[in-house]
Amino acid sequence: MTLLVFVGTLLGSMVLGMPIAFALLVSGVAMMIQLDAFDSQIIAQSVVNGADSFPLMAVPFFILAGEVMTVGGLSKRIVGLAVALVGHIRGGLGFVVIMAACAMASLSGSAVADAAALSALLLPMMASSGYNIRRSGGLIAAGAVIGPVIPPSIPFILFGVTGNVSIVRLFLAGIVPGLLLGLALCAAWLWVIRHEQVTLPPRQSRRERIRALIDSAWAMVLPFIIIFGLKFGVFTPTEAAVVAAVYSIFVAAVVYRELTLAAFYKVLVGAAKVTSVVMILVACASVCAWLITIANLPQQLAVVLEPLMGNPMLLMLVVVGILLIIGMGMDLTPTILVLTPVLLPVAKMAGIDPVYFGVVFVMVGSVGLITPPVGSVLNVVCGVSRLSMEDLARGVMPFLIAELLIVLLCVFFPAVVTVPAAWFR
Repeated sequence: MTLLVFVGTLLGSMVLGMPIAFALLVSGVAMMIQLDAFDSQIIAQSVVNGADSFPLMAVPFFILAGEVMTVGGLSKRIVGLAVALVGHIRGGLGFVVIMAACAMASLSGSAVADAAALSALLLPMMASSGYNIRRSGGLIAAGAVIGPVIPPSIPFILFGVTGNVSIVRLFLAGIVPGLLLGLALCAAWLWVIRHEQVTLPPRQSRRERIRALIDSAWAMVLPFIIIFGLKFGVFTPTEAAVVAAVYSIFVAAVVYRELTLAAFYKVLVGAAKVTSVVMILVACASVCAWLITIANLPQQLAVVLEPLMGNPMLLMLVVVGILLIIGMGMDLTPTILVLTPVLLPVAKMAGIDPVYFGVVFVMVGSVGLITPPVGSVLNVVCGVSRLSMEDLARGVMPFLIAELLIVLLCVFFPAVVTVPAAWFR
């Protein structure tokens, strides 16, 4: 009964147009009333304690690093390097999108930030070269969702905090699946452009490629600093976020000299706004998380899923299906905050590695960012490209299928995630 109260109140509040954070708070209150345990002091304490977390301090710093990356010229130079290396080959600008998406994912950890930057930098270039604008926008949207999978990743931080899972292990386990998503997009892009006639940019000389490499070196070295530091215990994920923010500010302001004081003020304001949205979601979701534990909802769900508990692969397929359906109507952050306390204990009961579960969880939730009707990444690309949601949804479909195949690969062959994760660790 408590599970029905939780789900019904949450969905009902969302249908009424209530913001997700307040809907979470209302569903928590409804569960307290149903359990005859309403206490306003507990609600206030849970809200405060939910946001009072040292690992969550990484969120604003990674968001700040992503904002600086876009404004300060780091994104532009990463794109310039990719254009210099592969821009001249058939379908080259599509490969530029994928390479830039993987590189930028290792800097910002935000799909929305990557989508905005890639759309502004590459979509006009692809349109002027004769590429189908609908498919180009779809590729950019699909490339942007690699951001939450390759470390550093804000969704991994939220999953780790919510589920009490090692954030470092999640970061390192996401490297290979994220790169596989990029390879799948390359294959899908080759297939969709096989009949297109486009104007290819001229092949750049060796000197121009070396110049582009040198120019982007300051930006490209940051992912290696973060991964090296995490692997060898030089710093924690929270400290890595501070390193990323300080380093990106230094490069943008001192090396590239594109970050002015006025621009930096706007960056700080923008990062603060995004951080406030994430943190109010985390704070309100903590009330639900506490009540989910008190009401034994994972155990109730485990009883429902008991026929699948002996087959972890089948259970993962069911979880993937649930997440895909929910991802069509809910953003990734609330999905993590709402479903992690419910599904992760069930996965542990079935003997599924929580780090592996977290990686697949975030991969499926990221794919949900490009599924209509909500699709926050699709909305960003639509805003930049002036495409309708229907056109972009059709354009993204081949790439969505390619990324779902990688998700299924990880479900049927867990070693794709667990073996590289063990090696990196």
